[in-house]
Amino acid sequence: MSITQTVEITDNYRQVTVPSEIPSGPVIITFTSANTEPKKVPVFGCSKGKYRMADDFDAPLEDFKDYM
Repeated sequence: MSITQTVEITDNYRQVTVPSEIPSGPVIITFTSANTEPKKVPVFGCSKGKYRMADDFDAPLEDFKDYM
């Protein structure tokens, strides 16, 4: 026998009250997200031009001069 019961859980409420018409016994609980929007997949190259690397990126740092 299988019974499906939908219970809404609000953001600040952590305990679920089981309706009295549900018989006692073993329970399988499945959590699903209410967010039905598909997950956005990043497109290759979508960040092109947003970041710039300094011309002296590979140059030695003054702070580490004593260790080199």
